[in-house]
Amino acid sequence: MDVYAAIASKRDERRYDTGRAIPEDAATRILDAGRVAGSARNRQLWRFVVSESDEARTALAETVFVASNVLDAGLVVTIATPADAGPATKNMILDAGRAAQNMMLAAWDEGIVSCPNGIPDGEGAARALQLPADEQALTVLSFAYPARPRDPLTRPAEEWSKRADRKSLEEIVERV
Repeated sequence: MDVYAAIASKRDERRYDTGRAIPEDAATRILDAGRVAGSARNRQLWRFVVSESDEARTALAETVFVASNVLDAGLVVTIATPADAGPATKNMILDAGRAAQNMMLAAWDEGIVSCPNGIPDGEGAARALQLPADEQALTVLSFAYPARPRDPLTRPAEEWSKRADRKSLEEIVERV
């Protein structure tokens, strides 16, 4: 799939095929896609914490907005970052977002859907993940095969773009 088609067709998905496991090689490619994301001064101020046990997932699910996103996923990855990165904080957040988007696009290339999950209970998430006191859970990514099959090649990238529920380019682009 070409990159623009992948970007234009990718949607956050929250309904998963709970009976289909994500193969380890696919999980490794997803995680490696995050690892190779660019970062300011190549500092890579992140860690990827994979919640594998039922106990860990249940505890983490209680800290996000929609627990089923975590409980039903085939792979759950939390991006953990320093709690205080000083002047590097803005770059760290941007870089973690780049890593997250890389992972979600790599998953989509595998036919795996994903959803970023907000964390209203950051302290609870840190406890659930057993993070050191100087780290925070920045976002939780859930990955799984979709409950309803998705095929990005069913339409051209431009049509996917038109169908996106987003503001138009004219609304968000200003040329100075």
